[in-house]
Amino acid sequence: MTAWPLASDTAMVLAAGLGKRMRPLTASQPKPLVRVAGKALIDHALDRLADAGIAKAVVNVHYLADALDAHVSARAVPKVTLSDERALLLETGGGMIKAQALLPDPFFALNSDNIWLDGPRNAFADLSAAWNPAIMDALLLVVPHARAHNFDGPGDFHMDALGRLSRRKPGRIAPFIYSGIQLVSHRLLRDAPEGPFSTNILWNRAIAEDRLYGLAFTGQWFEVGTPAAIAPTEEALRRG
Repeated sequence: MTAWPLASDTAMVLAAGLGKRMRPLTASQPKPLVRVAGKALIDHALDRLADAGIAKAVVNVHYLADALDAHVSARAVPKVTLSDERALLLETGGGMIKAQALLPDPFFALNSDNIWLDGPRNAFADLSAAWNPAIMDALLLVVPHARAHNFDGPGDFHMDALGRLSRRKPGRIAPFIYSGIQLVSHRLLRDAPEGPFSTNILWNRAIAEDRLYGLAFTGQWFEVGTPAAIAPTEEALRRG
């Protein structure tokens, strides 16, 4: 594969959630181990990291952590380090704070439950090419509705001509959906709350400071949040 320059050699894979929307499949296994197209969700994510040339992954664990630990510990590429949240589920923001010492500046972060097909260049190379730490605290990969499969919500963000993001207006449809993939500066994590909290808190501050940016994804993205989304995702992957 083409080796594109990357802004970081490390990604955090957020895999500690309870997977409530994926029940009953998550009654006895963590959501990242639910299989889609013959492969665990987390392996779809880790394989894309390996394909992009990202050497290290930090994976946070909480629900049925031993099963997830056993699964990812067998991987050689990327090299996986666990961030253990067995004692307390810290949500997305708290999870990044706990793992911060394991993460370079900047680092990629991605959810473990999305599947995507890249455009002309892989998603991590696209983010790297657009990254500007002088003006950005985080750069979110966002997806227009036409490229978002299994998604039926009103969207998450508006994006101006410079790429700066703002929240969806009440009663409006926003043109962009957060893909679950971002490139993050440690500056975003400064003065963070203690304990569990959502990354939305940090994003809101970055929006207020004009430092939250987006990049429109040129590939195809699949939300796999419920059992009903698995079959159509598998069919789309078969079609390539």
